[in-house]
Amino acid sequence: MANSYVSNHVHVVFSTKQRIKMIHQEIQPQLWGYMAGIARNHGIAAVAIGGTEDHAHALLDLGPIFGIAKAVQLLKANSSRWMNEQRKSRFEWQEGYFASSISRSQVRIVRQYIANQKEHHRKFGSAQEFELLLKPTPRHSRVCVSTMAYGRGWLGIAM
Repeated sequence: MANSYVSNHVHVVFSTKQRIKMIHQEIQPQLWGYMAGIARNHGIAAVAIGGTEDHAHALLDLGPIFGIAKAVQLLKANSSRWMNEQRKSRFEWQEGYFASSISRSQVRIVRQYIANQKEHHRKFGSAQEFELLLKPTPRHSRVCVSTMAYGRGWLGIAM
């Protein structure tokens, strides 16, 4: 094959420092758009970016060049700088993040999950979401929270 094709989708979640609700609804569309621009300017495809007042989700196609840590560092550093230019009080992201690789067959589900964060968080708080993200499955692997989307519970069990 003369050309290379890389599908490197990653679902990333990170929260505001101390999970303080600092991303007010009126600025969310601009922040998500700004984060998509950061990704695009660095050759990363932002498939979906969204979140709530205290955390952000990003579904990224990192391609063949970027590692997860570098991509998250770029998003967090540049978006926090932008947020501080927009606000009077200091904005910071919490250290650390969650990341999980996503198969191409799950991209649509994760994209919808990110787009429906408001609806999702009527049922689950941010802390509960993070706990579910980190919960091991019976096979001792991590399962993306996308399995919770649209009325299916963890591992497909109705909630």
